[in-house]
Amino acid sequence: MAETSLVRRLGLAQATAINMTDMVGIGPFITLPMVISMMNGPWFLYAWLAGAILSFIDAMVWSELGAAFPMAGGSYNFLKETYGKNGPGKLMSFLFVWQTMIQAPLVIASAAIGFASYFSYLLPLSPIQAKLMSGCVVICIVILLYRKIESIGKISIILWVCVLLTMIWIIGGGLAHGNFLSPIKHINDGLTVNYAFVAAIGFASVKSVYSYLGYYNVCHLGGEIVNPSKNIPKSMFISIAGIAVLYMLMNVSVVSVIPWHQAKDSQFVVSEFMEKLSGHTSAKVVTCLILLVAFSSVFSATLGYSRIPYAAAVDGAFFKVFAKLHPTGKFPHISLLFLGGVAFVFSLLFKLSDVISAILAMRILIQFISQALGLYLLRRSKSGTNFPYKMPLFPIPIFLAILMWVGILVSTGFHMVLGGLSAIALGTIVYFTKAKVNKEWPFKPADAS
Repeated sequence: MAETSLVRRLGLAQATAINMTDMVGIGPFITLPMVISMMNGPWFLYAWLAGAILSFIDAMVWSELGAAFPMAGGSYNFLKETYGKNGPGKLMSFLFVWQTMIQAPLVIASAAIGFASYFSYLLPLSPIQAKLMSGCVVICIVILLYRKIESIGKISIILWVCVLLTMIWIIGGGLAHGNFLSPIKHINDGLTVNYAFVAAIGFASVKSVYSYLGYYNVCHLGGEIVNPSKNIPKSMFISIAGIAVLYMLMNVSVVSVIPWHQAKDSQFVVSEFMEKLSGHTSAKVVTCLILLVAFSSVFSATLGYSRIPYAAAVDGAFFKVFAKLHPTGKFPHISLLFLGGVAFVFSLLFKLSDVISAILAMRILIQFISQALGLYLLRRSKSGTNFPYKMPLFPIPIFLAILMWVGILVSTGFHMVLGGLSAIALGTIVYFTKAKVNKEWPFKPADAS
């Protein structure tokens, strides 16, 4: 097992810090005007609330699985265990690693592209310069992560503090302006709950949920978490609650200064918000802090994802080269370098808006929906698996999570759904081809133990 080599050195504070820095990133700063534009009214706050509710419900699924199977690789192990190590779980876990090799670099690239885009407030960049900057961000992250896990835990705490200070400054600026409660008082102005409103919530939630993603990052590092049965669930719920409060307050703060009908068309809405409050110098400072937050997000996401190919390779389900640990640092350096390399290429090729929808479409089918269904099947099978954390009102949260993820998937658009299904189909072909070449029987009787 992978855990014989990895060392448990990350406590609750470090795990929470890693989650929260991954969750914030550049997401809320660039998606804030997108969400307002899609809702086209003062009720845009409901889209952020919907993202928080979905995250809380889905975190119950992750908590049960993370506490029961605290191993490196997160969903790779969850899918294998819930669908059977020698049965369909072999295919499901392979498909997860397959899509991770594409989707993880997309996540890393999205933050790097967002970094370069927001940097343009400080210094206008040509398209080529922006691409070069996003690529350099990826390279710097790989260099920073190329070290022992205990050092990374300390770095995560520092970056987390920077994230919190940035958000508190933005919220405090709105409070000092004296009109903080106005967006809340007018949240229902002109609101009609009908199909159009529900549809708008769905499309806007694609962007708001993107800003919450990362609450489960601790599960990818399960083999390095101290007391995982308690710290994995705690870190997720603390992260979501804290980030939800910060996001809602930040949105209210910004719109209390810049009216929503102006904010929806702003490319640098938070920087312009601070410029209006305190002048151009303060706007530049907060922009620098936002860039640091974005950098922190790439750092945290790359750390978690680098453990997935490693875990699969150690398990014999992926290329052996990814199972190698650094001889002195004891971290999966081949996996880190590969994902960083692909992310570097993606950061040069893609646009941010397309990347956000592609990330969700690829994740939802194999990761979120499949593992939720797998948990339900495992709990019903009474296999004897120990679940240190059990969700309240089982299985209602599982069914709610699946329904909400289906709604988000549909909202990503037909082309993104088709792309996700194509990736799954191609991965399935590769899996059975690999099994045939290696003369492996792809399925044995299901074993969910």
